[in-house]
Amino acid sequence: MTTFDRREFLKLAGVGGVVFASGLRGVRSASAAIRADHFFFVQLSDTHWGFSGPPNPDAAVTLAKAVASVNALDQQPDFVVFTGDLTHTTDDPQERRARLGQFRDIVSKLRVKTVRFMAGEHDASLDRGEAYREFFGDLHYTFDHKGIHFIVLDNVSDPSGAIGAAQLEWLRADLDHLDREAPIVVLTHRPLFDLAPEWDWATRDGADAVQALLSHEYVTVFYGHIHQEHHHQTGHISHHAAKGLMYPLPAPMSVPKKAPIPWDPAKPYNGLGFRTVAAKSAGTPYALIEWPVTKV
Repeated sequence: MTTFDRREFLKLAGVGGVVFASGLRGVRSASAAIRADHFFFVQLSDTHWGFSGPPNPDAAVTLAKAVASVNALDQQPDFVVFTGDLTHTTDDPQERRARLGQFRDIVSKLRVKTVRFMAGEHDASLDRGEAYREFFGDLHYTFDHKGIHFIVLDNVSDPSGAIGAAQLEWLRADLDHLDREAPIVVLTHRPLFDLAPEWDWATRDGADAVQALLSHEYVTVFYGHIHQEHHHQTGHISHHAAKGLMYPLPAPMSVPKKAPIPWDPAKPYNGLGFRTVAAKSAGTPYALIEWPVTKV
C-alpha cells in the first residue's frame, strides 16, 4: 500500500495549501488524485449571508470573494456542497427569505454546474426549515457520485438540535440497501459526536446516527457549524469540520464564552476558507486541502 505524496498532490491541485489524508483502508496510490478516474468536490460552510458587525467588516463581499476563489481553481470540481448556515439568523420571515434569495443569486455565479445545499440552524431552526425548503428543497436526501453514496442529514430544523426518530429510521432504511463495504460520505451541519455540547457543538441524537453508520466499513463525515478545521474519529469513522466563510470561532471550550474571533486588519480573512476533497470511488482515502479566501 502506498500513501499520499503531499507535494505531488499539491502540485496537481494547482497551488499550495494544507493537505490532510482521511484514512480508509486498502488503497492504491492517491498522488494522482485529480486524474480522470478520480474526482474532487468543494466544501464551503457557514457563509452567514446577512451578517454584519466588527468580526467581519468585509461581510458584504466575503461570499462573492469565496465564489471567485472557487472559480479560480486550476481545475473545476465535480460539484460544490454548502454545509449549512447559508444565511445569518433573523426573526423576520420576510427578511429570512430575502437573505436566502440573495445567497442563491450570489452562488449562482459558481462555474461548476452541480451545487448541493443543506441548512444550518441559522437557516432553519426558527421555522423548521419552511423558508429553506422553498428555495433549496429537501432538508435530508441522498445522491450517488462515481461509486460513493452521499447522505445529507438534517440536524438543524428541529430546534432541539436532534435528527429525530423519523429521519433516523430513514437513515437506517437507506443503509440497509447498501453493501457493508460501499463507500459512504455523510454531509451534515452540526457534528454528530459530542464535541462541545455546552456550545451547541453536538447533535442530541447523533450517537444513534453514528451507531447506524458504524456497521459500514468506509464512512466519512464532513460538517460545518464550528467555523474551524477539526478532525475526529469515532471508531473507524472520520469526522472533518470545515472553516467558515464569515468569521472564525475559538477552539472547543478554549475560552469561557463562545464568540467570534476578532477581525485582524493585519491579516484579513485569517481563519476563513474552504476545502477541496479529492476521492476515488473504490474505498480510497480522501485528500483534504484547505484553501484561503482570495483577498482581492
